[in-house]
Amino acid sequence: MVEIKNLGKCYGRTVKALTDINLSIGQGEIIGLFGENGAGKTTLMKCILGLLGHSGEILLDGEPITRKNIARLSFGTCEFSFFPEMSANEHAEFYAEHFPKFRKERFRGLTEFFEYPVYRAIKNLSTGQKSQIEVILALCQGADYIFLDEPFVGHDIFNREDFYKVLLGILEPTETIVLSTHLIEEVEGFIDRAVMLRKGTIIGDVRVVDIEESGDKLVDYVKKLYGYQADRVSRSLEMITGAKKN
Repeated sequence: MVEIKNLGKCYGRTVKALTDINLSIGQGEIIGLFGENGAGKTTLMKCILGLLGHSGEILLDGEPITRKNIARLSFGTCEFSFFPEMSANEHAEFYAEHFPKFRKERFRGLTEFFEYPVYRAIKNLSTGQKSQIEVILALCQGADYIFLDEPFVGHDIFNREDFYKVLLGILEPTETIVLSTHLIEEVEGFIDRAVMLRKGTIIGDVRVVDIEESGDKLVDYVKKLYGYQADRVSRSLEMITGAKKN
């Protein structure tokens, strides 16, 4: 289990990115991490992975996350972390050398399924293909906790739908996914739990089945939680058109 206790993160002296975050992530969960742009989703993931300094405590099965256990966590980021000059197959060889639990068969299966050009330098591929290999490597590292930050950059809807189906089919019971995305309606049937961030704090943490049992949809629940105003667009258009007339 990943335990986050009283986590805080500031950029500079005044900008609070995260405030008093308390969260537990158990093995075998698929968690959707939702929030507006700037809510702190990426910052939270980077703090867990030790990529950013922070206050508070983050534990993995009761122990601090260090070089001894960091391989149990993997990260697929929309900022991309691959080596652009290398091909997918060269990445697989590199990962196999550094991660003893690297899943070679899973890598082969995923690249074949998505018809990935495994011999070409990644820098020469499309944005969608770059995000694909980022996600594939995160899934194949052999980690127990897999963090995916906006993994669908450049993906068409067919690739996204295939990704959900394949992911549900390959995950083992002990593997955990934490997925940051704005595509709430698409992932509703895929995730077990939804964690909502707003302005650096957690404003909601709920199991999707509980929302469904209440007769609500996840996207509607999220809108209510965030106080979304359905007439926002029409009011803005009235202001804009009215200003033009005047």
